[in-house]
Amino acid sequence: MGNKTTKIIDIDGKEHEVQCIACSIQNGDIRLPVERITETENFVVEQDLEWPIEGLLVIVSKKHVYSIEELSDQEVNEFSQLLKKVRKLLKEVLGISHITLVQEENIITSHFHLWLFPWHSWMLKRWNGKLHEIKDIMKYAKQEFSDKESLEKIRQSAIKLRQEI
Repeated sequence: MGNKTTKIIDIDGKEHEVQCIACSIQNGDIRLPVERITETENFVVEQDLEWPIEGLLVIVSKKHVYSIEELSDQEVNEFSQLLKKVRKLLKEVLGISHITLVQEENIITSHFHLWLFPWHSWMLKRWNGKLHEIKDIMKYAKQEFSDKESLEKIRQSAIKLRQEI
């Protein structure tokens, strides 16, 4: 990863230079609009409020690994059990019937992560539930649901998930 730093602005408007965004979030060095759902020894699960979609969760490795192939068998098992548990909660607690899993390996993000993208009825009125539409839906949600009331509703859903896990 080297010594390259990234500039990031936290939820208080303060600019930070960090070497690793994920480590800075997990260590509490910067505050971003996330709601922690749960964590295990090697992973955290968060609702990222930057993309205001109820149930849009991300499972992030606590370690600097880019790919699932770099995880030990024990870590893959832990991850799989966590993914299954979180998926089941999305259905039971929030009524989310369908999701798309998105995992991207790139050199910008130094922590393996997997997004659980929920398909809501409001999305299917405008889109067809296809992978290539997710980016447009995320942009739309950021424009339409970043108001205080919408964010609070999403935060409350995340708190429900945290209480049930």
